[in-house]
Amino acid sequence: QVQLVESGGGLVQAGGSLRLSCSASGRLFSITAMGWYRQAPGKERELVARFGSGGTPIYADAVKGRFTISRDNAKNTVYLQMNSLEPEDTAVYFCNAKDLYRPSVQYWGRGTQVTVSS
Repeated sequence: QVQLVESGGGLVQAGGSLRLSCSASGRLFSITAMGWYRQAPGKERELVARFGSGGTPIYADAVKGRFTISRDNAKNTVYLQMNSLEPEDTAVYFCNAKDLYRPSVQYWGRGTQVTVSS
């Protein structure tokens, strides 16, 4: 099994910054393509940023230039640095990982709330 635990959410004013962390544990050798998704009230869950093949970062158009995904392999942790936050970024942010050997299997954290006030 794989466990993903997010932290770092909170309330911030528009224009501010937050850094989210996702700590992974368990069968770490079986996961790949870690990243972040978000879900706003009444909307579908959407990709924010993730690592693609070869470790290349992939970003949603809405966050390009403002958000940066990074990782610390020694700590089994993935980060999402969010700058110039906008009220539209308000959502629950979920950490995600895909199973390396079973493409249909994904792992999710419980999510962390990010609220951006105007």
